Amino acid sequence: MADRNRTHDRPSLRARHRAALLTVACALVAAGCGSGESKPAAHGPRPVERAPAGAAKSGLPGMPPLLDEHDLYAADRPGRLAPQVKDFPSRIYVPNTGSDTVTVIDPKTYKVIETIPVGVQPQHVVPSWDLKTLWVNNNRGHDLTPIDPATGKAGKPVKVHDPYNLYFTPNGKYAIVMASMDRQLVFRDPHTMEVRKTLPVGCAGVNHADFSPDGRYFIVSCEFSGELLKVDTEKMKVIGQEKLPFEGAMPQDVKISPDGRTWYVADMMADGIWVLNGDTFSRPKLMPTGKGAHGLYVSRDSRYMYVSNRGEGSISRLDFTTGSLVGKWRIRGGGSPDMGGLSTDGKVLWLSGRYNSEVYALDTRTGKTLAKIPVGQGPHGLAVYPQPGRYSLGHTGIFR
Repeated sequence: MADRNRTHDRPSLRARHRAALLTVACALVAAGCGSGESKPAAHGPRPVERAPAGAAKSGLPGMPPLLDEHDLYAADRPGRLAPQVKDFPSRIYVPNTGSDTVTVIDPKTYKVIETIPVGVQPQHVVPSWDLKTLWVNNNRGHDLTPIDPATGKAGKPVKVHDPYNLYFTPNGKYAIVMASMDRQLVFRDPHTMEVRKTLPVGCAGVNHADFSPDGRYFIVSCEFSGELLKVDTEKMKVIGQEKLPFEGAMPQDVKISPDGRTWYVADMMADGIWVLNGDTFSRPKLMPTGKGAHGLYVSRDSRYMYVSNRGEGSISRLDFTTGSLVGKWRIRGGGSPDMGGLSTDGKVLWLSGRYNSEVYALDTRTGKTLAKIPVGQGPHGLAVYPQPGRYSLGHTGIFR
């Protein structure tokens, strides 16, 4: 979640936090707001536009073909670094929303090695589609700070309005800025960030996204109005909109299963993950995981998904084969695990501690907390870099 004007909140303020956010949501959208109890939504989903019967299904033009049609993450195996990143130093980049800095950590020593000043309220550190640049999303500074991952040096900021989050189309043709407060998806040149098309949306708080196996559409979470969007990638057009069936829902991270059949959406107010069919965009079902479900990360062998439960300091594991939860890890001494990523070898899960000004490293074999590293205020969209994969779809690192 953005927490754009709430960088000093604490978990003990959860009730007030919920009420304030729902008030904001009511002001932002003409939708019913409630107490957060699980009740059916007042209205159904917007009809999804479908291709004509018998239409051939092909990939997005220019998108690299999948390595394995049964596993979207086949390119993300341990140590499988692309040639252009194999010599980059391994680092953890942590944007601190309350300090306007990026903390750089050496994952071998668990030590902070540098603090980089950036723009106002940095939310996420995002690998570019071609893997050559890290973009720091300075949300309230209205710019992006490029970092060269080969040298760790920051470049000249690029003006971009309301860059809460950043994604890239699977063919690398466009960058997509999640302009949350502007209520827009802005398609831009992936290198210069010049605007190519602005798409106004009918929901509040566009937030996170993921793409279908063929790249033809992507699903977006709208955190302030509790909705999901389905967007045609090539047409740059909303083709579906659905209200989540939980009053006060606040959807966060979005992730598709390795086989491309199931979508998962974390919801920090419903305390779980929504499970849905992206093709039909039908009514999703809620799977409880823990308080403040937030970030979603796929293991290097494509067997598990890690769910960070920010409100209770835990990480749930989902088994993709069975579709069920298979355990929960607790952070030593508690914490507020938010966004992050996996180490190159997949043995360590790195997560920011949103309300504790720290970063966590967890052993993915045992769940043991390996380290808690002090950083700046409000650490958020942490990026582990480099990571295996041929290209980046954005966020803190969705690689295929």
